[in-house]
Amino acid sequence: MQVIDHLGSSRRAIQPMRYCQRCIYPECAVNVLFDDEGICSACRLWEELKPLMTAEFWAGRRSRFEELIDQYRNKSGSNWDCIIAVSGGKDSYWQTHLIKNVYGLNPLLVTYHGNNYLPEGQANLDRMREVFGVDHVTFGPSIETLKKLNRLCFKKMGDMNWHGHAGIKTIPVQMAVRFGVPLVVWGEITWSVSGMFSPDDYVEYNKRTVFEHDMRGYSPADMIAGDEGLTPGDLSWLQYPSDEDLDRVGVRGIYIGNFFPWKPNEHAKLMQEKYGFEFARQPFERTYRRMSNLDDMHENGIHDYMKFIKFGYGRASDHAAKDIRDGYLTRDQGVELVGRLDHIKPRHDLERWLDYVGMTEEEFDRIADRFRNPRVWWIENDRWFKHNIWGEPSDYGPVHLDDPSLRERFVRHE
Repeated sequence: MQVIDHLGSSRRAIQPMRYCQRCIYPECAVNVLFDDEGICSACRLWEELKPLMTAEFWAGRRSRFEELIDQYRNKSGSNWDCIIAVSGGKDSYWQTHLIKNVYGLNPLLVTYHGNNYLPEGQANLDRMREVFGVDHVTFGPSIETLKKLNRLCFKKMGDMNWHGHAGIKTIPVQMAVRFGVPLVVWGEITWSVSGMFSPDDYVEYNKRTVFEHDMRGYSPADMIAGDEGLTPGDLSWLQYPSDEDLDRVGVRGIYIGNFFPWKPNEHAKLMQEKYGFEFARQPFERTYRRMSNLDDMHENGIHDYMKFIKFGYGRASDHAAKDIRDGYLTRDQGVELVGRLDHIKPRHDLERWLDYVGMTEEEFDRIADRFRNPRVWWIENDRWFKHNIWGEPSDYGPVHLDDPSLRERFVRHE
């Protein structure tokens, strides 16, 4: 029995999907590796690091952070000591709290606005200037350009939110160059999520990480012309500064997560108490957390649904895996949440997005099915099936592929 992948190469027969024996990540999770004992790389890294992460460990990192930021106090010659890339979320609040109210720097907040904020998220963003007493620059492309990018990137890569990932990592660096502010601050670093890096790597933000990770190997040039008719002028805001400009200003991007323990649940509660940070008033359809992704209603909705379509897991798995490692959930509780939430096709934000971009649900489903991974999904009786963490495979709905050659890639051959 063989299965054909998206590139058309022959693969071995599909084996039951493995899931981490400690958290609930599947082996197809992005940036996660499994060892011979069935433990994922994120859990192994956490196992290795947790005994080392003593008060003394973090005190040493805090001292290193203090030495670093002292180099940039007023160094730019402007009124601002650094730039913080913010969306108005819980992490943005905590970063600004730390930089402004704990360490006394005067940051310029910079936001990319993708036009998808929940009301609570917009209120949180607007509140930051007042509660922190800081300057704040917000950039948002034209709505017409955003609609075109939503449609184009959904069809091209199955990600209608590509513009948001690209924008939040590009606009702050543009502002750093424009205003001559060398230090740009971001929050969480991925070693705490997937085990991709060691904390001793002290990974810093740079042009390569933007292109390879945030922009998925795509550039503005890939979005120009085509069916949507986008022009270079429409996407000038996506142009990353030149190496010459970056060197001239001395731009440096750091992650606070390299220097301080990253505890989103605790941080969210603290920011709520100190600054009035609002959680989502209504529960999300695809995850149990109500404190995350308020800046984009589709991140927890159809954007995350596309992750489930591609890889067979979603944001409930992401959140549960973190919370299991941090001791907020047991693995059994995580399995229950994943079984209840990961597969949900969200209705409210899907209907909003379809109306926003002028697409039918039938067209959405046909396009979405093209991005399924044959290592995860297979077709039986014109229905989609995949393995589950709780045991037997399940039926996950009708197949919408209209190309027989695409269907063939997902059929099991005896």
